Parts: sequence; C-alpha cells; structure tokens
Amino acid sequence: MWTHAPWQGRFLPHPLPPGERLRAYATWCDAVEGNTTFYATPAKSTVESWARQTGPDFRFVVKLPKTITHERRLTGVDEELRSFLDTMEPLGPRIHSLWIQLPGSFGPGDLGALAGFLRTLPGSQRYAVEVRHRAFFDDERSARQLERVLAGVGAEWVPFDTTVLFRSPPTSDAERDAWTKKPRVPRRSAALTDRPIVRYLGRDAEEATVEGWRPWVGTVAGWLREGRSPTVFIHTPDNADALMLARRFHDEVRARLPELEPLPDPLPAEPLTLF
Repeated sequence: MWTHAPWQGRFLPHPLPPGERLRAYATWCDAVEGNTTFYATPAKSTVESWARQTGPDFRFVVKLPKTITHERRLTGVDEELRSFLDTMEPLGPRIHSLWIQLPGSFGPGDLGALAGFLRTLPGSQRYAVEVRHRAFFDDERSARQLERVLAGVGAEWVPFDTTVLFRSPPTSDAERDAWTKKPRVPRRSAALTDRPIVRYLGRDAEEATVEGWRPWVGTVAGWLREGRSPTVFIHTPDNADALMLARRFHDEVRARLPELEPLPDPLPAEPLTLF
C-alpha cells in the first residue's frame, strides 16, 4: 500500500526511490498489511529493504501466498512454506502475525486441513486466520469448531468488516467493484488472543466510513484496557483517504484512552524550503 498512486505527492513525498517509500509511509502509520506476498513471494533483498526502512516496533501482517492457501488449500505445501518463511526472516520482530486468508469455498468441512496445517507451523511466529465462508458466521457450531482449532495453537480470527459497504447500494465505480469482490459477512468482534486484528472496509464517502467504524472504536478501546495489543486496518473502496482515516480512527480511540501513544508526525509531502 505504501506505493498507492493517489497518496504520492498528497500524503507522501513524490518522487521517492523505491527504497524510501515504506519509510515515508511508516511516519503516517505504524502497521501495514503485506498483501502483495499473496500474489508472489518477493526477493529476500526486497524484504531486507522493508526491514531497513522500518523500526523494530513497526508491524507487518504478512499474507501467505495464494499457492499455499487457495491453490493447495493448505495441504502438501511444506516446501512453499519453508521458502516463504525464509524470505520473510529479515523482518524479525516486525512480523506481528502471519496472515492466513482462506477462500470463500473453505468451509467447516475443511477444518481438519486447517488444524493440520497450523500444527506444522513454527511456534516462533504468531498466526491470524481470515475465513469467508458464511457457515462460520451463520452457524454457531461451525464458529465454535473454528475457534477451538485456532485456540489450540494460539491463532487469531481476523474479522473483515464489510457491513458498511453493503448497507446501501454503491455510488462510485470503486464501490461497485468492491461489491463484486468483497465478502458479505456479518460483523464479528470477539478477540481470541492478546493480539486481535481488525480489517475494516468503509465507503468512499468519509463520513459514512467514520460513522460505520463507531462500534470498533469502543471495541478497540476495551481491548486496550484489557491489556491486549490490537492492530486495525482502515480501508475504503478507492483507499484514496485511507492514511488520513487511519489516523482519525487512532485519534478517536485515543480520545477515550488518552494514555495511548500518539502516532508519529507524518513526513511532509512537500519538500521543506527556507522561504
């Protein structure tokens, strides 16, 4: 996301060499979704550059490649998994969780494959699973079965809250595209571990996005009071204002919990001058 074109020159300095773009993003937000790793495992030198551009407290939630989760559906993937984990190794403590996003067809009948896969993972990392099959949201028994599988290895269940997006018909091309691609599932706000992760998708209209995240402000503040360390990702269909909105969400949580550390001061998008 740190190369997102609408942010360049508006929120982030432009032009910047590739080896500096993440560094600039990290002055706006202290976490990022590693979504590109879903499509291809990067070169190790690229991951080393990510580590150089971020401090040890910066959080990466890195998605496992689709060859593991969608094509092989978690079976017979030992070699691919070893290669991926080796490539990610330079990030060290910056890996907040490895993100296992499963396809919408991965349902309760596949929980045996998930349980077996999770048991093979190294205990040195944290894991977070995102499911999209409706049964996990509509059927209490299926939800409890999934929770037991995750609890057995200390993994988190990642909610992807799209309820605001689907509350009313789309009004922009980006919203119409999101309607065809994003899962339509109920909001889920229960945390299984001390590191809950929330993915929230609003609308292209700022105030609709802000109004829709109100329940999460209270939930996240409550988790912090309990001693948990939540990570929240704010999206809109076009993501044009996502950086600004993420900081606004943080400010709203901090208004309820003043002891929460502020985010860093953003790097100016325009170069500083003497006049």
